[in-house]
Amino acid sequence: MSDGSNAVMRLSWATVLPTPYRPELPSVRDQPDRNESGSQAISSMRQGRSSIAELFTALRSAFNDERGSPEERLRRASAILQAMEHPGLQAPAQVRGGLAPWQVRKVASFIDTNLDGPIRSVNLASIVRLTPCHFSRAFRNSFGDSPIEYVIRRRIERAQGLMLSTDASLSEIAFACGFADQAYLCRLFRRIVGESPGCWRRARVDPRS
Repeated sequence: MSDGSNAVMRLSWATVLPTPYRPELPSVRDQPDRNESGSQAISSMRQGRSSIAELFTALRSAFNDERGSPEERLRRASAILQAMEHPGLQAPAQVRGGLAPWQVRKVASFIDTNLDGPIRSVNLASIVRLTPCHFSRAFRNSFGDSPIEYVIRRRIERAQGLMLSTDASLSEIAFACGFADQAYLCRLFRRIVGESPGCWRRARVDPRS
């Protein structure tokens, strides 16, 4: 009788106690490659640091440019921020006679992502569905520069960011920024910044030199 009671009790406890939880583990082929994910993370971090350095350099250059009025400097800085596509930024208010906010974002983004290649005003106008004449006038009202002047300035600002955030040579930087060669970069850099790229870079990378 006792053996039967024990058997009943064991059966009752077996039905009451839950089955131990065993989570399904992903198979080896479902797990991401650690080396691949690690290299992607490092690459993203480097790109982030480069973008931040470029952003501060571009903004500093825009605000320190004494040739434009304060309004033009603020307008240029706003356009630069839009070009960087920071997710927390709001679209700037439309300037009278200028581009609509969506047009500012689209043009600035296109320019910023294509600085290493040819950029033509007629192509920019078609992106925002305007005639070249109307586009050039509206662009200047919004950005404070003509399309060509703005593209050159953004290329110089991109070059400044690369000089501070990488060890690339000036010839490599010139090519990455859409300049035909190092000489062309140096000529435009001196005209806009006021000194040669080499001097500018050494003074900021190693102030003691």
